[in-house]
Amino acid sequence: MWIGVPAEIKDGEYRVALTPSGAEALRAAGHKVTVQKDAGDHAGFPNSEYRKAGAKLVTAAGAWSADLVLKVKEPMPSEFRYFRANLSLFTYLHLAPNPTLADTLIRKRVTAIGYETVQDEKGRLPLLEPMSEIAGRIAALMGAYYQANPQGGRGVLFGGMPGVLPAHVVVLGGGTVGENAARVAAGMGSRVTILERRAERMRYLDEIMGSNVSTLMADPDSVRVAVLSADILIGAVHVPGARTPMLVSRALVKKMKSRSVIVDVAIDQGGSVETSRPTSHSHPTFVKEGVLHYCVPNMPGAFARTSTLALTNVTLSYVLQMARHGIPTVFQESKDIARGVQCFQGQLVSEPVARALKREFKALDSRL
Repeated sequence: MWIGVPAEIKDGEYRVALTPSGAEALRAAGHKVTVQKDAGDHAGFPNSEYRKAGAKLVTAAGAWSADLVLKVKEPMPSEFRYFRANLSLFTYLHLAPNPTLADTLIRKRVTAIGYETVQDEKGRLPLLEPMSEIAGRIAALMGAYYQANPQGGRGVLFGGMPGVLPAHVVVLGGGTVGENAARVAAGMGSRVTILERRAERMRYLDEIMGSNVSTLMADPDSVRVAVLSADILIGAVHVPGARTPMLVSRALVKKMKSRSVIVDVAIDQGGSVETSRPTSHSHPTFVKEGVLHYCVPNMPGAFARTSTLALTNVTLSYVLQMARHGIPTVFQESKDIARGVQCFQGQLVSEPVARALKREFKALDSRL
């Protein structure tokens, strides 16, 4: 199979979808690999390393001409011109808040497989987990950074001082993002409250977290009380493929402490705070209702070397399966990959995505 890797063009996206060692593994398996010139530069992978791995360096159009295109983030509108019926795309799609991209993929009959919806038989999301871990850790760091007065925050130090309370960090959601955000925040000495709905998950978090971390059932009253006491609020809720539930209203944001900080990690699926809107690494924040918002949808892109290595570590085995079996045959060979398919033969085949977009849904099995 011919695998192509374009450079990422989303604002502030420095990752690349495949490392040179990943390219070498695909070449060793007998596949053709083309990588857009300079695609790996920001992640510390120069053109020479891809050449050494056996990949051919090409233009953007050359990379997009492949049978299977690997990306990190969703295609930008300027890339829609490369869509065609015999193209398979493997990337983070996040279609729930992006009807324009979804409709274009459907109209052009692109086979689109989302990293974020590839799911194993135990319900794990193996391609989302490493980026969620990184995003959670970054969220805590950004919360601490923007709490500083020069950045527009309240001036509350994460760890406090003897005789002075540390910052109160409230985390909405106790999944992978929430766990990692809480771990970093607690490690820096802050008081942390995690709001979660699953009792077994709260028991797990109570066991692994320190004494400065508390868990609460995420009922409306507990959310309201915790949000109002937060110096830093981290939105870490995720529903696979679906739009993120809106847990914090504009009215509640208006009652938060002046110059407190919201880091809405869930923004790539629509966000969990009503006042949130996507920002970028070049313009990361805005103030709404007196509260500083940080809502960058590609947070791991700022740490491209680590993120690219972590991503290729988990995606490569799936790419090798796709290349070996071909598409759509691989959907019958790998249920994990089949669960990740969102668009196929001009139809939405992911029920959560279809529900979020209010579009017609056709089961993948019925299209094979």
